[in-house]
Amino acid sequence: MQFSRNKMSFAALAIVLVAGLAMAHAHDGRRGGDFFGGPMLDFFTDYLDLSDAQQAQIKQIIAKEKPSLEPLFKQEMQSREQMMQLIQSGNFDEAKAQAIATQGAQVHAQLEVQHARIASQAYQVLTAEQKTKLAQFIAKREQRFEHHGWEHERGEHSEDAPNQ
Repeated sequence: MQFSRNKMSFAALAIVLVAGLAMAHAHDGRRGGDFFGGPMLDFFTDYLDLSDAQQAQIKQIIAKEKPSLEPLFKQEMQSREQMMQLIQSGNFDEAKAQAIATQGAQVHAQLEVQHARIASQAYQVLTAEQKTKLAQFIAKREQRFEHHGWEHERGEHSEDAPNQ
């Protein structure tokens, strides 16, 4: 259970640190913006009190990794588009759907590894105090997700759920 919890914490960290990157650099370029010019940098700058030097280091990490991410984003978008075409074609082919899903899952796994690498590099830029603060943020986030799952399973709203 501890291994799984550590794995979840790291996954949450990776998501928190790079989720904005995935949104800002959309698969096909329709969504503009720069991760580090947007709300995610503002959040981390304020929440973790990132210095200008830390921000610059993290921007450099992202810039270095961006060329390897973009083809994967495009491949993932193509898989989604292929699945939508299959769904809308009126001729559903389960074998074809499985092939598209398998390819999409492989690309998604590659993206997760890339995100984890980037998050790990960005994490190393943080001070011990910032790492502690981020760990607390992640723990609270996991707690909210666990609580939400509990509510969802029982069909309850947050005001109906017992205190935990």
